[in-house]
Amino acid sequence: MAEQKPAEAEVQVSTDPKSVKVNLTAGTGLDIIWKDGHESHFGFQWLRDACPCAMCDEEREQSGRDFGEPVKPKPGELPMFKAAAKPVDVIPVGKYAISFRWNDGHQHGIYSWQFLREHCRCERCGPQGTKTQ
Repeated sequence: MAEQKPAEAEVQVSTDPKSVKVNLTAGTGLDIIWKDGHESHFGFQWLRDACPCAMCDEEREQSGRDFGEPVKPKPGELPMFKAAAKPVDVIPVGKYAISFRWNDGHQHGIYSWQFLREHCRCERCGPQGTKTQ
């Protein structure tokens, strides 16, 4: 009789943070430890380029860029100095999200915990996040 292998345990991915740290002074980004023990880090530039608001979604759709990918310059456009993305204010949104007012004046994105967990780019999750796993 063949020995049956135990079924692989299904990993429960948590979209609830245990702790959230916004490193404004250091300028290094957002660190989240999830209730399942997983840790995620998001740089401020990636967060700004991944803004989930309708206006940024529409721009991404038209330009063909992915979440977190920098805005592509228009053909023939001269490169201009652009200050590094940094929040000037951090706003909790209920118990489900966080929002930023950015130094470029943008403030419409609401980053839900689910969105952030799905887009975790740690070594284990990879550049496509947990959506593909």
